[in-house]
Amino acid sequence: GKVVFLGGVVLSTEEFINKTLEHFMKHTGGAMSAFNAWIMLKVETIELRVKAQAASALSIAGALQGHKKLERVIYPGHQSHPEDVLLSSQMSGGGTVLAIDIKGGKGGICLSEQDQYRVDSNNLGDSKTIVTHPATTTHQRLSDARKSDLGITTGLIRLSVGFEDSDDLVRDILDALR
Repeated sequence: GKVVFLGGVVLSTEEFINKTLEHFMKHTGGAMSAFNAWIMLKVETIELRVKAQAASALSIAGALQGHKKLERVIYPGHQSHPEDVLLSSQMSGGGTVLAIDIKGGKGGICLSEQDQYRVDSNNLGDSKTIVTHPATTTHQRLSDARKSDLGITTGLIRLSVGFEDSDDLVRDILDALR
């Protein structure tokens, strides 16, 4: 069957949605919790929220670029992203999620020592920053070869940026890297 994406809504057959999409969404955390979605819609400030979170994500990505303990900083809204020109032509910002890849595969260790923002959750888009380790959470069931193909290293950390002050978040991340 045909799959159509319309304004954040997936339209397809009931079979595709129930057997393929639902399973995928449950295991990858592709959406915030129903309660958080309701809260965001209830206050009708999602545009303001996303703009603020994306601005913080960009600020964090910029502050971490070139850090000696990082292999890479991945944020589609930053000029260092390999697809920056394409993204700039299609989008007005980079979104609320960024990733950092810690040298030597130390992502899990970094999280265990600095868990102020770590939340065992698959939900993205919350008002609080959520820090996850994809290799042991969202992508844990993939083979090492598949993780490698996708760029999921043991050093990769994903941040779904919330409303905390971006300078505070940068300071906390730098403390964790130390």
